[in-house]
Amino acid sequence: MDVLRTPDERFEGLAEWPYAPRYHTVTDADGTDLRIHYVDEGPRDGAPVLLLHGEPSWAFLYRKIIGGLAARGRRAIAPDLIGFGRSDKPASRSDYTFERHVAWMSQWLTDLNLTGLTLFCQDWGGLIGLRLVAAFPERFEGVIVSNTGLPVGTGATEGFQAWLNFSQNAPELPIGLLLNGGSQRDLSTAEIAAYDAPFPDDRYKEGARQFPALVPVTPEHASVAENKRAWEVLERFDKPFLTAFSDGDPITRGGEAVFQGRVPGTRGQPHVTLKGGHFVQEDSPDEIVELLDAMIARRG
Repeated sequence: MDVLRTPDERFEGLAEWPYAPRYHTVTDADGTDLRIHYVDEGPRDGAPVLLLHGEPSWAFLYRKIIGGLAARGRRAIAPDLIGFGRSDKPASRSDYTFERHVAWMSQWLTDLNLTGLTLFCQDWGGLIGLRLVAAFPERFEGVIVSNTGLPVGTGATEGFQAWLNFSQNAPELPIGLLLNGGSQRDLSTAEIAAYDAPFPDDRYKEGARQFPALVPVTPEHASVAENKRAWEVLERFDKPFLTAFSDGDPITRGGEAVFQGRVPGTRGQPHVTLKGGHFVQEDSPDEIVELLDAMIARRG
């Protein structure tokens, strides 16, 4: 496996990003070492919160949430998925599969021995994060899902199909502009540049190109069987599980009903609809901090 690594200077002086980089190396089944970048802020003994981003963002998406949680005495942990942010980027699209991503993040999670986690996940952060919950339910004390799902080959929304068509056919994938278009507020020039920072040129975007095609929306997609097995675990997951979808996301609209109908931990939870687009972390960061802090506080 050929691997690219974004030069460090691309991340120097980013707006609203004071966080020190941390790294952990995982090993793929083919023997390739891959470096995962993550942020770990707040007191070591604070309640840990795992923040998982999706496509095509990176931990920068959580910059305000990281600071807000740390200020409340919580420990905020935000990794970059392989292919994104400061994490390593396999150079070939064929190197990116759903199961490889789950394996890479499972190794990272267990190597760091993270436990007592409250998960917030959005987009592919949910597809991968919910697989982690299913694989290691004992490591998670609560879950908040936003604008995500765990598909099992039963079709896609019109919004997702439009995104899939664009992502596979557009001659250029303008990462920063995509983040801006998927947020209800207008991002600043500096914020857009921060989302572009991990990708010096198109060679670094193979993961971003491939992710939409990996979502198992048809029975023929890989990972349908694995996701069905994960749902069997989630259908027994009775720890707090809250939905916080946004009111302005055409890709995942209505997806909260699936979780509320199948996961026992959703019962009695104060589910909310947040103001925002697909990237709700850009539109409602303070509200997300409040939700996470309140969920932890309710557990005592």
